[in-house]
Amino acid sequence: MKQFSLSYFKVIFFLLCPSLLLSQEVLEGTTINEATGEVVPFVNVLEKGTSNGTTSDIEGKFSITVESLPTTLVFSYLGFETQERNFTDDSPITIRLSESAAALDEVVVTGLASSTKRSNTANAVASVSAEELTGVTVQSGLDGALSGKFNGAEIKANSGAPGGGISMRLRGVTSIFGDQQPLFIVDGVYVDNSSIGLGNNIVSEAAGGGNPSTNQDDASNRIADIDPQDIESVEILKGASAAAIYGSRAAGGVVLITTKRGKMGLPKVTFSQVVGLRTPTQLLGLRDYTQEQITALGGPNNPTLNDYEAELFDNTVVSSTTRFSTSGANEKTDYFFGATHRNEPGLVDNTGYKKSSVRLNIGQKFNDWLDLYVTSNYINSQSDRGFFNNGNANRTVGYALAFTYPWEDLYPVDGIYPFGGAGSNVLETVALTTNREEVNRFIGSAKTNVKLLTTDRQRLKLVLEGGFDQYTLRTTSIFPSELTYFRDPSSLGGVSISGSTVNTNYNLSAFLVHNLDLDNGLAFTTQAGSFLQDFNRNTVITIATGLNGSQTNLGQSTNVSTNQVIRPQRDKGFFVQEEVNFDDKIIGTVGIRGDKSTNNGDANEMYYYPKANLAVNLHEFDFWNLDFLNVFKPRIAYGEAGRFPNFNDRFSLMDAQFIDGSSGLSPANLRGNSNIGPERQKELEYGLDFALFDKRLDFSVSFYDKTIEDLLIQSQFPTSSGFTTEVVNGGELQNKGVELGLNAIVMEKDEFSWNASFKWWKNKSEVTSLDVPSFTNGGFAAGLGTFLIQEGKSATQIVGTYDADAFTAEEIAERDPEGDGFFVYGNAEPDFQMSWYNEIKFGNFDFTFLWHWKKGGDNINLTTLLYDLAGTTWDYNDTDLDPSGQLSNGQYRASQAFVNPGPFIEDAGYLKLREVGLFYTLPNNFIKYASNIKVGVSGRNLINIFDYNSYDPEVSNFGNNVLANNVEVTPYPMSRFVNFHLNVNF
Repeated sequence: MKQFSLSYFKVIFFLLCPSLLLSQEVLEGTTINEATGEVVPFVNVLEKGTSNGTTSDIEGKFSITVESLPTTLVFSYLGFETQERNFTDDSPITIRLSESAAALDEVVVTGLASSTKRSNTANAVASVSAEELTGVTVQSGLDGALSGKFNGAEIKANSGAPGGGISMRLRGVTSIFGDQQPLFIVDGVYVDNSSIGLGNNIVSEAAGGGNPSTNQDDASNRIADIDPQDIESVEILKGASAAAIYGSRAAGGVVLITTKRGKMGLPKVTFSQVVGLRTPTQLLGLRDYTQEQITALGGPNNPTLNDYEAELFDNTVVSSTTRFSTSGANEKTDYFFGATHRNEPGLVDNTGYKKSSVRLNIGQKFNDWLDLYVTSNYINSQSDRGFFNNGNANRTVGYALAFTYPWEDLYPVDGIYPFGGAGSNVLETVALTTNREEVNRFIGSAKTNVKLLTTDRQRLKLVLEGGFDQYTLRTTSIFPSELTYFRDPSSLGGVSISGSTVNTNYNLSAFLVHNLDLDNGLAFTTQAGSFLQDFNRNTVITIATGLNGSQTNLGQSTNVSTNQVIRPQRDKGFFVQEEVNFDDKIIGTVGIRGDKSTNNGDANEMYYYPKANLAVNLHEFDFWNLDFLNVFKPRIAYGEAGRFPNFNDRFSLMDAQFIDGSSGLSPANLRGNSNIGPERQKELEYGLDFALFDKRLDFSVSFYDKTIEDLLIQSQFPTSSGFTTEVVNGGELQNKGVELGLNAIVMEKDEFSWNASFKWWKNKSEVTSLDVPSFTNGGFAAGLGTFLIQEGKSATQIVGTYDADAFTAEEIAERDPEGDGFFVYGNAEPDFQMSWYNEIKFGNFDFTFLWHWKKGGDNINLTTLLYDLAGTTWDYNDTDLDPSGQLSNGQYRASQAFVNPGPFIEDAGYLKLREVGLFYTLPNNFIKYASNIKVGVSGRNLINIFDYNSYDPEVSNFGNNVLANNVEVTPYPMSRFVNFHLNVNF
């Protein structure tokens, strides 16, 4: 009977088995990262309500057999949101996993050796991700990659010349004579961001036109060396309340850059190729001359008009960027290697930018208590800048172009260029002159964490960190003797300029970090440590004149002069901070930093910078029952930071003298001040972060009140002493502002998503105290527009002289109440700025764009002035400016020159499509051994809307001098870019 039953069972089983198999369904698909499109391997796949499951393979593919349809599968993986999908048929499907909220709750720096979750911070720390930096379009350098991407900043490209060059100020003007640029830190390395001139003033004579600044060579900033494609994230500490941990270097804010590391998983190889087209943003065009006007300007009858502007600038050039990277990680080791080569020809012949960058980052965990992370980056670049900006000898290209008439014949005959009526031939200048920067740079860092104690409640570690930044900058300027303006025997006879700068920075720090967790929800993070920072810059510029024929060698010349500037600086100090966290509900921090520096009058005096902040996550408390309001965090923060005096403020300068065959020294005009100290910034920031509807709407509101005390001011000194000026701490400046932010998940569907972010910010400055009489600064002359530093007024007000005969006494009393002879004609500070970033995904398509609106803010447009004086302005014949209606625009503006600068002070606001990109990700397995193949097209500055009467309102004749970053004198024109992309992962 038993044997029969068993046989019977077997028969029944085999009879039913086929029908059972036929009723089962096999579901297949692929798991990918929704944000990047990359495969996510080893995802757990489970049939809901059962123990039936599997995992996706190394290529993200999964296959699971289910009893019947419809059914629900659950997909889960560490770091990603768990996702449930309902299946009604067996069609293959792509599962797009999104990173979890916990993974996206990034950490931000709150101490020199610690960080905290963004949700717990009390400051509005701006962050820019790798995707935001370079995910839309390729960027020449970090400077352009940041424009419009975070609030609280004014970032301005100094010119359109290839190779970078920006001025950046965070939360308003923070100094008058000091360096206002933020501190840049890359992987813990204090990197140099100097802008070093080429020494071209001997040819341009730019410093002889009312402003003695020799920083008019259109030099690039050294932060342009950093390859944005190496960067994982950028954090911007905009004010002292967040930047106090960096002490006397943080008054201009701090930009923290973290480069990429290998991530867990199989090794990843990425290749990308970008080919771009560069064209001018805007050309000014020719004046519409009548024969009568041509005759009045000394021209011939019925001339042929040559558009030299178009010949010089109206070009389309092709650029290329090639990128290779590989990375990977396991439990012990991670690595990242990246190499980029960029070739960007300029609009103007013989200009362009080439850069090669190689990065290797390696991390090693030796055991449970010791690890080491090392970064290294080598950069080689060459930038041909052209010969632009101000020049008082009519030799720079833009300056001479203003005075070049289109009926002139400037074309060479048998290789010999004719003289130009402007004093130089612009075609010859472009063809024969050289202005080149060549950089070799190494940036490296090492960081180790030594875990000294680890228990259930306590952790103690020692953090040791060192950074090194060294570059050699070689500048070469060649103005051959064959140039028309050097053919006269009484001229300089050709000029060759060779510059060499060796800059070496290193920084060392050691910190102890202690964590204590209590059972009552309190957690304490204590850190204390010390640091040493050493900076040394040595610049030698050698100028040779009277070149021997075609020779450009310095030794083959009649006269050779050398100028050397050595700027050593050593800083040291300490930092202590205590952070208290109660169950992520109440988070408070107090800390203090002490700094001393060789730049201070007393190199041994310690200056202290305290900080304190508090954030309360009300939504984390049990009493919170507003389901629609998911986040509600009021916050307040206070901090102090400083700015060291300039290197030479403490020293009495000396001038070299040569008398009766003997060399010696004599005192210069500036008297050293042994009591000089740093500028001190105090900032109170308060705000509110809140999110609605499951965090689909995320708002941030911040207000700040920032005071800069002990301003570095040049004071008059009794001439009987042999000096005329002395730098003192003698003034106070205030900035108040508001910053608004909104991140919105507009729509989120399986095949369609739309994320948008809005940023709006405004700043207003005021000189609240001034220990010296009011003074002008930053421009060329009051008759052309300049800044007036005046107690009770904005630090960025633009003033100028006026014709008293053109106004009534009542009008003068109203517009010049102080009776100082100045009218206020404008203000460089924008009314506000706003950006709008959108990211739209539809199937395999990604569409992203960034608009940037700058409302208001005035420029001093001296380009138009020069063209008016020559009678060549593009709108010279228009008639909408003269109040009397009698003069044309050109005639009216020229009539006001050097008396009433009003017509040349213009609204520099704009609306720009900063970036736009459309990409398509090809289906997986489209090409064997390749994944996530993405092709696309992108653009930079494709749409530029402004009323400014020149090439572009983003311009600065004085480089990164932030106070006067709105003075324009015939710059290198700006460009728009169209790029074609191919990205492949292996």
